[in-house]
Amino acid sequence: MDQKVSGEKDPLVLFMPSGRRGRFKKGTHVLEAARQLGVYVESVCGGRGICGRCQIEVQEGNFAKHGITSANSHISAFGAKEKRYADKRDLKDGRRLSCSATIEGDLVVDVPQDVQVNAQIVRKAADTRLIDRNPAIQMCYVEVEEPDMHKPLGDLDRLKQALERDWGFTDIIVDQHVLPQVQKILRSGNWSVTAAIHKDMDTARPSLIALYPGLKNEAYGIACDIGSTTIAMHLSSLLSGLTIASAGASNPQIRFGEDLMSRVSYVMMNPDGCEAMTKAVHIALNGLIEEVCAESGVDPTDILDAVFVGNPIMHHLFLGIDPTELGGAPFALAVSGAVHSWASELNLALNDGTRVYMLPCIAGHVGADAAAATLSEGPHRQDEMMLLVDVGTNAEIVLGNKNRVVAASSPTGPAFEGAEISCGQRAAPGAIERVRIDPETLEPRVRVIGIDAWSDEPGFAALAGKTGVTGVCGSGIIEVIAEMYLAGIITEDGVVNGDLAEKSERIIKDGRTFSYVLWDGETPLTITQNDVRAIQLAKAALYAGIKLLMDKQGIDHVDRIGLAGAFGSFIDPKYAMVLGLIPDCRLDKVKAVGNAAGTGARMALLNRDYRREIEKTVTEIEKIETALEPKFQEHFVYAMALPNKIDPFPKLAEAVKLPEKAEPAVAAEGAPGGRRRREGRRRRD
Repeated sequence: MDQKVSGEKDPLVLFMPSGRRGRFKKGTHVLEAARQLGVYVESVCGGRGICGRCQIEVQEGNFAKHGITSANSHISAFGAKEKRYADKRDLKDGRRLSCSATIEGDLVVDVPQDVQVNAQIVRKAADTRLIDRNPAIQMCYVEVEEPDMHKPLGDLDRLKQALERDWGFTDIIVDQHVLPQVQKILRSGNWSVTAAIHKDMDTARPSLIALYPGLKNEAYGIACDIGSTTIAMHLSSLLSGLTIASAGASNPQIRFGEDLMSRVSYVMMNPDGCEAMTKAVHIALNGLIEEVCAESGVDPTDILDAVFVGNPIMHHLFLGIDPTELGGAPFALAVSGAVHSWASELNLALNDGTRVYMLPCIAGHVGADAAAATLSEGPHRQDEMMLLVDVGTNAEIVLGNKNRVVAASSPTGPAFEGAEISCGQRAAPGAIERVRIDPETLEPRVRVIGIDAWSDEPGFAALAGKTGVTGVCGSGIIEVIAEMYLAGIITEDGVVNGDLAEKSERIIKDGRTFSYVLWDGETPLTITQNDVRAIQLAKAALYAGIKLLMDKQGIDHVDRIGLAGAFGSFIDPKYAMVLGLIPDCRLDKVKAVGNAAGTGARMALLNRDYRREIEKTVTEIEKIETALEPKFQEHFVYAMALPNKIDPFPKLAEAVKLPEKAEPAVAAEGAPGGRRRREGRRRRD
């Protein structure tokens, strides 16, 4: 019997993309469930079914990671309020009004991006780096001889002659979609035309992919980083090299699974899972194409080249490849080398001739995004030993210099993005992103996305009353755990110190352990012992992967560290090091390198020489499989401590006063080393 609908337990409801979940009695309105879990679903009309702002979608399928089989039959039938709204307004297929629909069984509920006022902030703007141009697309203006009764040569053949005469292109391949247009375009241009020629490799035959009447002095390309959480797209001029528009969005595949392995599980459990996720990301990409074109005034048909990067599972799903083999050893890629394809084959709303290039993957879980970040930051070009880390649900790590480069991945999970933290959420207005804790009083002050002032500064309370303080995002999670350690609230081993309940009412009894009240507002935000453990597990997995690479290089320190990705761009390097997320290094040598994968994609878009460079470099990078390394577990155990059980952090100690190493403090009953302590009181002021 299916336990989920058998009545043994109340139905389990999971809201995406926030990842918040809870059990609710049958008949509970979905909107009420969202409110109880702190999931932001807007309802301007007070649940009367008039405003339509509370729309949700039910995701169908077996979500093995969450133990949920979700189906439309697990939600109430279309109600009178929904029918009235659909008749008078517009309710897209598959959408429901959460104020009307009730829970009748286990559900995975998606809150669509277009109805989220407090939507996740996707912060992946392009950097301003100037890139030497040598694009794969060349715009070639020619004047073609008119037809002559005495020279029975076809119009296309005379066009090819002109291209050879003026531009040196020989043996040109002509795209099929261009053939029916040639005569019309030649005549409308009065025998003067601009041919778009695609030639990626020097050894390849040139291709005529588009033809325009007269002089066409513009051509564009897109560079896109398909992340497991967010997608970032940049529109660049192939003639000037400038980025003229950027856009980002949440990856809609989140509703199929927060982390990569849960998406692979979804494919394994659902026959149409791969197709569904591929379709979802293609729709999202077309939305971003529309957005960057609207911002810049560019016609999508003038985009003639596209470069995509992503981790191996995103790479495979974008190409429509089943990622199941990446779900277990030996983590076999369907294709590891660079991929050359057509936008039309990938359902992208661009010119019929637009080419698509995907950078090579480094290894089974070190993808084209890591290759692009490597291209951007160039550890293989440096004398110094550089560590490049992209912190995501699956961290990708590259370490090396011009002599040798090694790479690995480490399964950090979604904790840093808030998915496994009791008060965690994605970066959106209302999320705490900065934390400071007074080591004497243990009182916190915070900064919230959407509010410039700190919580103890004038004007904060009024602004917070409008946006709310709704959760803690990734950078805030890093800082609050690190600050709790620096203030002595948690020990080196990550135990919340119950002794401090006598000192501060913010330390409260929570079952058999203690918790810290970070925010005591309308929606209290508490850092629990389980939250601390989740962060310890995630950071230990990352640090253990880094240590393995350092072992392979035979080094005990790194010279510089680059933190890549949207998450890496917004975490403070000092707190990342206090936490033991990264090894000891001079703080001025640790920097956020932004969306390095997106920059690498732009480099490959604007200069085909960079494509050859990274293709060669990837073949020379040594891949380390952490699952097969016997020392991984040892490094992992030591890395559970803050910042580390055995590794010294002398450079960090020069900049930050670290707590003295000491015996673990007495914790609550059930916590390591503990006996019962009296319960703390929650602040009520």
